[in-house]
Amino acid sequence: MSTHDKYLTPLSSRYASKEMSELFSTRTRYSTWRKLWYNLAIAEKELGIKAITDEALEQLKANMIVTDQEIEDATKQEAIVRHDVMSHVHVYGITAPAAAGIIHLGATSCFVTDNADLIFLRDGIDILIPKLVNVINRLSDFALKHKDLPVLGWTHFQPAQLTTVGKRATLWIQELLWDLRNLRRARADIGLRGVKGTTGTQASFLTLFNGDHDKVEQLDERVVELLGFDYAYPCTGQTYSRKIDVDVLAPLASLGCTAHKFATDIRLLANLKEIEEPFESTQIGSSAMAYKRNPMRSERVCSLSRHLQSLFQDAASTASVQWFERTLDDSAIRRVSIPSAFLTADIVLSTMLNIVSGLVVYPKVIERRINSELPFMATENFIMAMVQKGGDRQECHEKVRVLSHQAAKVVKEEGGDNDLIERVKNDPYFAPIHAELATLLDPSTFVGRAPEQTEKFVKKTVAEALKGLEQHISSQEAQLSV
Repeated sequence: MSTHDKYLTPLSSRYASKEMSELFSTRTRYSTWRKLWYNLAIAEKELGIKAITDEALEQLKANMIVTDQEIEDATKQEAIVRHDVMSHVHVYGITAPAAAGIIHLGATSCFVTDNADLIFLRDGIDILIPKLVNVINRLSDFALKHKDLPVLGWTHFQPAQLTTVGKRATLWIQELLWDLRNLRRARADIGLRGVKGTTGTQASFLTLFNGDHDKVEQLDERVVELLGFDYAYPCTGQTYSRKIDVDVLAPLASLGCTAHKFATDIRLLANLKEIEEPFESTQIGSSAMAYKRNPMRSERVCSLSRHLQSLFQDAASTASVQWFERTLDDSAIRRVSIPSAFLTADIVLSTMLNIVSGLVVYPKVIERRINSELPFMATENFIMAMVQKGGDRQECHEKVRVLSHQAAKVVKEEGGDNDLIERVKNDPYFAPIHAELATLLDPSTFVGRAPEQTEKFVKKTVAEALKGLEQHISSQEAQLSV
């Protein structure tokens, strides 16, 4: 059957990166199982199991990467025995005949399935962190570049006090820094299930080593060491606690929240024509409306971020309904939700990196919008300046109120421009401050400490958060998938 004749998830076939797709591929999964069996055999031989020969280890090592034919053979075997792990034990034994009798010695299926999943969780985060670091780094460059550019702030999506383009970007960056912190915490917490046996008691390994408890503990520690982990969970049932999946998918879902908020802001700014995501010279915005520049990248981020947030519920629900030492109703859903979460997070970050690497700012549009709203915001400055010239605060307030309402009527009912400043200039009452109006209306005097906050945040907070991660920062062009 052609791949065009069956459903393929667009997460892997359309969007995700090569490295993340390979991590959760069939070949990587089954080759990781073989890696686990090989390292278990090494540790068992080191601790005195004479049935494991050097030839057996050599054959296991030489055939650690599963071939297409072996995957097909294991699939056929599984159709007979209805057990995926034993199917691969059978096929690996044919490939490495000297080791056929000792593969999976003392282990339960979860030795390979669960330990492999923990390896994938760890390696998946290792793929995501560099991408997140680069999003933060490039967005920080953007923030510094535009730290002094005044822009109209919005609360309730209504005009509010001015901020700067750079300061607004710090709001996005700060949440991304929290996501980086959460991912690094989750990464540091991941251990191995280790060698714990059928219900977590290590009974089979105690039998294997003739009741020698020390050797069983050494076996557990040695396998963990061989596989590059710092520790194994001290207590497991047949599986590692599914709460570990919760602890990993939670920061991924949280990243989805950050990404959705960022992309929504970009979509709104694109509508305001103040900031746009990159738009390629040959890109088509609409099949009918040739003039359109739809923010398709940001829309993709929003769409997939919602999916990413929803996958956390799979992990939480699964963890809560496990029975005693294990139940199998976790298996099928985890095959879907865990790879989906990592593939989706990978796509979201790659798309965000493409967006932040090419954001386009339109200062003239920003200036025009400021000028349409600033006169109203500056009225308090007018009142204070008049009082300093000897005017009466209450009388001045009433004058400003009347002129403001007249200007607002022109804007709202007649569709005209905000002419409040012209009204102030033409009113003899305000003659004492006519010469100061330009200064009183300078947008840079309305942004508070936004430029200073932005510079300090990037040079101190961001720099500290990225300390030790500089090797991940790249100037490579951020490509967008189809």
